[in-house]
Amino acid sequence: MKARREHICVFEHQAIVLNQKFEDGVVFDQNKLDAFLRFFGKGVPYYSLIRNGIQFNEYVGAIQVGNTLISVIPKADKRQKEDESEKKKWNQVLIDMLRNVHGFDVKAPSSSHLKIQNNSVLDLYFELFVIEVEYLLHRGLVKKYRKTEGNLKALKGSLQFSKQVSKNLVHKERFYTKNTTYDAVHLLHIILYQTIRVLKIINTNSALVGRINALLLHFPEMPNQKISASVFDQLVFNRKTIGYSKAIEIARLILLHYHPDLSKGQNDVLALMFDMNALWEQFVLVSLRKNKQLKVKGQNSRFFWKPEGGRKRSIRPDITISTEDGNYVLDTKWKLVANKPSIEDIRQMYAYHHYFKAEKVALLYPGDKPYVTGKFVDINKQKQLSEMECGLLFTKFDGSVVKWQKQIGEEIMNWMNRLTNVV
Repeated sequence: MKARREHICVFEHQAIVLNQKFEDGVVFDQNKLDAFLRFFGKGVPYYSLIRNGIQFNEYVGAIQVGNTLISVIPKADKRQKEDESEKKKWNQVLIDMLRNVHGFDVKAPSSSHLKIQNNSVLDLYFELFVIEVEYLLHRGLVKKYRKTEGNLKALKGSLQFSKQVSKNLVHKERFYTKNTTYDAVHLLHIILYQTIRVLKIINTNSALVGRINALLLHFPEMPNQKISASVFDQLVFNRKTIGYSKAIEIARLILLHYHPDLSKGQNDVLALMFDMNALWEQFVLVSLRKNKQLKVKGQNSRFFWKPEGGRKRSIRPDITISTEDGNYVLDTKWKLVANKPSIEDIRQMYAYHHYFKAEKVALLYPGDKPYVTGKFVDINKQKQLSEMECGLLFTKFDGSVVKWQKQIGEEIMNWMNRLTNVV
């Protein structure tokens, strides 16, 4: 029987040290520290080593080592409290942001509401995977044709004469043939089956144990195959298999971030961690795309420098918005900032103004500070260029992620339509 899961919840950039105590009496003891030190030796970017402890970086999500689960949640404000209620709130915000960004809106009628409370990012992805595979089994697994070769007791397919002579010289009753089989043994199901087996090993959420066991019982057994990133890259979905895409997407996250403990077998690691800067950028992009009045693009690049004999370099803002009135550029920044941006950010926005012919450019931060606006100046004449506006936008989470998305869209629309008089 598996030991009880110990759950630690921290904010991004927070440090935890040896023997530090957390909720429910969990202690970050020497065994836990040693396990995270071993995992750090694999070259992970999620945290840094400090004296007798670790400090998390700009990644959020969940890392499970053995029975210890650490949830790393966003921190949007210096004034943000670090009590348990605040952690629960931002843990749910992170889960809802991931749902929106990754599009995990499960369509199966029986699973419109998740059956367990998502205590961590791992719980979210585990249950979404289970729901998707349960739906596939209920609908019926897709079968494919595959070529097989081997010894049979009946002649089926084409007889392979050279191998028949070499392998069945004594066993005259056997036939070495090559034939086509129509069954459920194919790459999609091999990936799903291996993911179910990994969940059987690493899941510590008691609410999912029975459902994972049921999947393992009802899913047809598949041959073992090493699954790497290249295997996922070669997958092509068609009309019959498009329903597998969500389950395969989650399987990719799980299998490529699973690190089995080959020495003792007690500290298997699964790390589903996401760069908060990239997550924030995608969340804002998804939120703005909900406004049908806007033509929004993400990572729209243009070439701006070409060395002799070398490759061209491009400039790429996070988000570009096109309207009948002109173009607008946003760069998203998930960090705590004063009322003045860095000189590097200003230079970057200046380049966006020129190369995208933008009416306005802005840096978008989380927070509740007032809008800060300014004008670029003519470098030669040292006079303000009134048509070149650069600003700092702030958006504060207040309520729910759904309201936040609507709020972001409204705030950007207001910024685009705002007339500013800066002297």
